[in-house]
Amino acid sequence: MKIRYSHTMIYDKHIFICINQRAEGAHRKSCGEAHGMEIVDAFKKKLKEKNLPIKLRAQKAGCLDICDFGQTVAVYPEGVFYVGVELADVDEIIEEHIANNRIVERLKLENVRAKRAL
Repeated sequence: MKIRYSHTMIYDKHIFICINQRAEGAHRKSCGEAHGMEIVDAFKKKLKEKNLPIKLRAQKAGCLDICDFGQTVAVYPEGVFYVGVELADVDEIIEEHIANNRIVERLKLENVRAKRAL
């Protein structure tokens, strides 16, 4: 029997916020150590206040395996990964990416990775 995949999206935008916390003394830092749940709560609160006319969900996520770049937030269906996200960036991500479909280039993984390579 062949597996059939549904391509129907449940949400117009689905936001995953890493809250992973590694054991004390781990070699790598993790997103949740600094302010993972605070960012989850900020996204949920601000999205509810904004009351956008689209179906969306913001939720906590486990490790997205790029913690070396700081707090990580992934937005789907675009598959954009934002790194080094601070509480002050939540409004910009919501206004630019979620409400207006414009990527926040300064936080995009590929751009941060390229800057580090210089």
